[in-house]
Amino acid sequence: MNTDSPDSLLQREQRLIEQAQPFAVVTVIRAAPPTSAWVGAQALVEPDGTLHGWIGGGCSRAIVIEAALQAIRSGQPKRVRISNEPAAPDADVEAHTMPCASNGALELFIQPSLPAPVVLVLGATPTALEACVLAKWVGFRVCAAAGATAPFASLGLKRVIQGFDVDAFNLAGPQLILVVTQGESDEDALEAALRSEAAAVLLVASERKADRLRDAMRLRGITAQRLAALHAPAGPSIHAHKPQEIALGAVAGLVALRHELEQSVADAGVPPLVGSEAVPALPPCESMASVEAPGARYVNPVCGMAIDIAAAKHVLSYGGQRFYFCCDSCKIEFERDPGKYLAIAQGATHGEKT
Repeated sequence: MNTDSPDSLLQREQRLIEQAQPFAVVTVIRAAPPTSAWVGAQALVEPDGTLHGWIGGGCSRAIVIEAALQAIRSGQPKRVRISNEPAAPDADVEAHTMPCASNGALELFIQPSLPAPVVLVLGATPTALEACVLAKWVGFRVCAAAGATAPFASLGLKRVIQGFDVDAFNLAGPQLILVVTQGESDEDALEAALRSEAAAVLLVASERKADRLRDAMRLRGITAQRLAALHAPAGPSIHAHKPQEIALGAVAGLVALRHELEQSVADAGVPPLVGSEAVPALPPCESMASVEAPGARYVNPVCGMAIDIAAAKHVLSYGGQRFYFCCDSCKIEFERDPGKYLAIAQGATHGEKT
């Protein structure tokens, strides 16, 4: 047993937090003589059973360590009584007999500290940036991956990479992925997320778009088991429209799944985070393009959104005409049934001849 000073215990605790390692803090809340502990004495227990600090002699040490390890495994705090004194049963207290011949008594409070879960945000849209900020505020460790990393420079994230190579993060344990591409490489990002070992993948999208992307994932060979880990839409419906509002709903979904994961750990053996109620209804098209785009405008034949031709990123040439779309999903939808949308486009003279 390492009898660290209070300062060194705090330093050790901070180091374990920075290293994302679990531990438990044990505090003496009652001590009856002739025990050598005192009220307020503390110890820290690591997952390998190493105890740092002082909570009394060797008689109670094994009991305390085992109780602390149980708290780490369950993620739940507990009160422990080690005593031979007669006491009424208390469902909130884990009672043990005092093995020491001196016959003292101890009561302890054990508080586990588990690493904050990691959320990996895919995408560099305004909503993605807002989601990174909000997720940090509610206690997640946030990483990001996107086609461009510059937008994340000032956010102080754990790690940011270019592209959607989720495996490059080498994240241990069940993690959460939030896909917020909103029309920019949706299928590539979602496929990368679902091919990872993440416990859950949350997708910011309308139900209609999510269904289309599920179909696309099946065509790309994603199994039904992995699709069961997809939560789309990503959070509770709050009638969101602005990026900040959409991000708030998505992060609410992350918080709900975090608690579900914690409960599954406490219940021991329950598969974590597979399936949940469908959540938010977002606007029908998630592109951030303005309906009142300046300059030459073109009406997307799929969703009816006005597109600035000069700034359009999603363009398709078909039948001697060029068609413009606000996002990947609209372009994919057109390609699946061009006849349906050609009639709409020609009726409104939407197509631009090539």
